[in-house]
Amino acid sequence: MLRGLTQEGIGAVESPERMIELASEAGFQAVDFSAKELIDRLGTAGAREKLAKHGVIIGSIGLPVEWRASDDEFRDGLSALIEEAAAARALGCTCCCTYILPSTDMKPAHFMALATRRLKLCAQILGVYGLRLGLEFVGPYHLRTFWKYPFIWTMEETLDWIDAIGEPNVGLLLDAYHWYTNGGTIADIERLQACQIVHVHINDARNVPVEKVLDNDRLYPGEGVIDLAGFVQALQHIGYDGVVSQEILTLHAPVETPEQLIKRSKAGFDRVFEYKNKQI
Repeated sequence: MLRGLTQEGIGAVESPERMIELASEAGFQAVDFSAKELIDRLGTAGAREKLAKHGVIIGSIGLPVEWRASDDEFRDGLSALIEEAAAARALGCTCCCTYILPSTDMKPAHFMALATRRLKLCAQILGVYGLRLGLEFVGPYHLRTFWKYPFIWTMEETLDWIDAIGEPNVGLLLDAYHWYTNGGTIADIERLQACQIVHVHINDARNVPVEKVLDNDRLYPGEGVIDLAGFVQALQHIGYDGVVSQEILTLHAPVETPEQLIKRSKAGFDRVFEYKNKQI
């Protein structure tokens, strides 16, 4: 598995180039951000050179399409999706991810029909460029009732939806936080096949009742109560060898510098990934 960073939890890094440098200095092997932005700043050759020089890959791009709103908003984003997918392919990135909110103000059956059609089209476009689409279920209790109707928030439901979308390049973005807030077990992960997982997020939770865990109040890996060693061991057990990226959403912007936050992140990864004196 490759250790990765998202832009959440490392503070206000001044540029994608600096994020690549900081990640490399701390031993991270992947960063999650827009491939198109990096190419727009450096050109394709310059972006490739920057990544190669620092031994870093782009682990995943975000889905730049608003698939949860109106048809017009969805269609307006498709050109951006094509541009982002082409940029990702040019830089060797093979993953694109989006999240599923666990409740909605739209009637669920109607929303499911719209979203299935839209995500199917997104997956088809991404497939042309050799990318997979990862769907992230979101588990915290407070978001399950934030909007009017309940929607999808479990791994099982998400797998069912992936089957309904019916494109071979669609799979899970498995986030440790959402796995934990669903009461997920090691056995749940071990029942998966590695090919069902597109991407992984890692983070930690406070020692509060699980129904009180807030989506935007996360801790760094190894600083909370989630069994993250068991989580990554289960991924290793099923043969997942992709990127595991830190994603730390917080109530307030961090006061530490990006340099300090990335050192903190490295220490957290070291705690989680090292067990029984063996390095994963």
